[in-house]
Amino acid sequence: MPAPTTIRSATLNDIEAAAALGAEIVRLHHAVDPKRFFILDNIEQGYAWWLKQEIERPEAVVMVAEREGEIVGYGYGAIEDRDWSILIDRHAAVHDVCVAPAVRRQGVARALVTAIITRLEELGAPLIVLRTMVQNDPARRLAETLGFRATMLEMTRESAQSGRTR
Repeated sequence: MPAPTTIRSATLNDIEAAAALGAEIVRLHHAVDPKRFFILDNIEQGYAWWLKQEIERPEAVVMVAEREGEIVGYGYGAIEDRDWSILIDRHAAVHDVCVAPAVRRQGVARALVTAIITRLEELGAPLIVLRTMVQNDPARRLAETLGFRATMLEMTRESAQSGRTR
């Protein structure tokens, strides 16, 4: 039986571990579709810089999953303002969820998303959206079991100009 997992708000001491998991999200997305998802050098440093700001922002929820003193999962959501480009009023969004490979399929992602939803609702979220890659069937199935439904599908087309140098 796996050791118990604690889901809690991230602290500044958790940033390095959470950033490493966030970087895995970037690498996964880029590996699946490098024309759509960027990759940079020093992803962990960039994620750490950004997470430090988000931890301190009242509208943001940054959570970690901890097992035996080790961070094994990370999740991030936030309250977002009305966005005319995607026709959505004030809402919350679950932006990131990543669980270490060694503890996947043990309920850690479900616990993280559930905790994020709870916190976003406590912050007054009238609606919560979650985005996942079309190819990420396990994440999509998890979201559906938590009550999310498909509402939009992003489609990407490379511009004829994308292959040319300027």
